[in-house]
Amino acid sequence: MDLVGDRWSLLILRDAFDGTRAFTDFQRNLGVAKNILSDRLRRLVAHGVLDRQTAASGKRQEYVLTHSGEQLFTAMVALRQWGEAHAFDTGEPHSVLVDDDTDTPVPTLHLQRPDGTTLTAGNTHVQKLS
Repeated sequence: MDLVGDRWSLLILRDAFDGTRAFTDFQRNLGVAKNILSDRLRRLVAHGVLDRQTAASGKRQEYVLTHSGEQLFTAMVALRQWGEAHAFDTGEPHSVLVDDDTDTPVPTLHLQRPDGTTLTAGNTHVQKLS
């Protein structure tokens, strides 16, 4: 949570999943101060969540999700879906994550046992490993 749990890191990751790559685009989309954006991007790169690459034009640097960063997709979708369900008033316009192949909203995520029973905080626990 220290790495990706703060507001700006989550918003950067959301935008990276939505295709943002350039520093200036992150700044414009998020309205974040340059020094804060630089710090968060530097931390995400240092921890292997984003990779800094030279753009095809050769004129600027871009930030792209690494394999490790792409593995945050499910967590980001869960947060997005929670926001879609709880952060807007009824009828208030908002974005929805859509499946490219079917052009329909991505089904709501849920955890389940192999038999299909839904897993919740009420029927799971954390077991510490030694």
